Amino acid sequence: MQDVSNFADLVRRAAATNGARPALRSHDTVVTWAELDRQVDAVAANLAALDLPADERGPARVAIALPNVPEFAAVFFGALRAGLVAVPVNPAYTARELEHVFADSGAAVLIATRSVQAANGPSQQYRLGENIAELFEAAEAKIRETAAEDLAVLIYTSGTVGAPKGAMLPHRALLANHEQLARIDPPPVTSDDVLLLAVPLFHAYGLNSGLGAVAYHGACGVLVERFDPADALDTIERHGVTGVVGVPPMYVAWSLMGEPLARAWARVRLAVCGASPLDPAAERRFAETTGKAVHQGYGLTETAPVLTSTLVGAAVKPGSIGQAIPGVEIKLVDAAGNEVDLDEDDEVRTDPGEIVARGANLFLGYWPDASGGPDPDGWWATGDVAYADEDGDLFIVDRLGELILVSGFNVYPHEVEMVLDAHESVLEAAALGVPHPYTGQTVKAVVVRRPGSQVTAEELIAHCERNLARFKCPTAVEFAAELPHSATGKIRKAALR
Repeated sequence: MQDVSNFADLVRRAAATNGARPALRSHDTVVTWAELDRQVDAVAANLAALDLPADERGPARVAIALPNVPEFAAVFFGALRAGLVAVPVNPAYTARELEHVFADSGAAVLIATRSVQAANGPSQQYRLGENIAELFEAAEAKIRETAAEDLAVLIYTSGTVGAPKGAMLPHRALLANHEQLARIDPPPVTSDDVLLLAVPLFHAYGLNSGLGAVAYHGACGVLVERFDPADALDTIERHGVTGVVGVPPMYVAWSLMGEPLARAWARVRLAVCGASPLDPAAERRFAETTGKAVHQGYGLTETAPVLTSTLVGAAVKPGSIGQAIPGVEIKLVDAAGNEVDLDEDDEVRTDPGEIVARGANLFLGYWPDASGGPDPDGWWATGDVAYADEDGDLFIVDRLGELILVSGFNVYPHEVEMVLDAHESVLEAAALGVPHPYTGQTVKAVVVRRPGSQVTAEELIAHCERNLARFKCPTAVEFAAELPHSATGKIRKAALR
């Protein structure tokens, strides 16, 4: 798309070609592309009028802590059109979690729900349902010009240790992922599609593969604030949804619903699933009921996010993540950094290796100094291990780190352990990811009590719920007299498992 350098230009383009068509639907609210474009203009002008200062790290950052509502789209694209950097934040985060994101990003403005504002936030604030309406009033201000390589979005993603890191995604990466996916034959999304947007928009998958796809194609997005299986089926049927951007828990729940599922999905032509692996049994039940295959993909926040999909490859196979999408290169490398050798027939890579990727959709690196980004040749190691079958289709084997995936959301054990260790009755704690039939994985904690303590599992879970988003909280706590340690004092989690 040579005519687009700022990701928000997609809204302008859709408004110019299909201004009267619905861009977003939310309950009974319908926002056309022309209306959304006017809102984006107003938000951009009002944010620019604040004259937020840039710093040595670049343009001012705007934190957005909103659910899946039309205002999110207007504020997100408005921040980008103003030449600022959007920082999507989970509105369910606790004050402690928000504090890190705000402090690390240096966000100058928080646009959020009232509950988030009450919990924490920087000095200049707008509230959804109160004075956020001011952002939609006409204003005039000079808009900063942006280039495709300029930073557009800062999305915080969890590593295996330490605090969450901000992945720096430029306009170029967001746009490139849609250009790559559009080269699949046939294209997965067109301007005629109505996409269900139930994946949270603060997540890279919901943000770009969902909302971004709607804007890129000038399609229509149906927003779902809180996923409920039955309500979502009603929404699909009522709004004529043709494509679903989903995560495993959605398909697991639907796969158990029989006739209502079959009826609601009669007009849906595309089902995609990402963020974490889908249980093969649920996938089979869903396909048998609807007659529709669930196309699974693989990607990361750092890749904006899609790298592979079963839309590319020989066929949909249980457990497969498909092949690299057009414009993305993937290789598997061993621990020494060498590409995994072919088998003796020089045709099939059977040994597992770490997935290393290259493409225009890769991030710049981690905030603020672009550390940990692609190497000088453009390759970036994902930290995930996979193997390829005889058709070249990829299958994830394991993660190199300890990252836990709950419903597709990253949970890093270190953060959970810090919260548990802060409890006066805990001497030491370890957090592990264990299989869960609905969320893929869940968090389990193994805790050593302080001498004389009789703290219960319920008390520790409640403590975590006061300090962590719910998906990060342990659902089970096991007590042990001691934890196994290595010679250097590190907890041996393999032994715990």
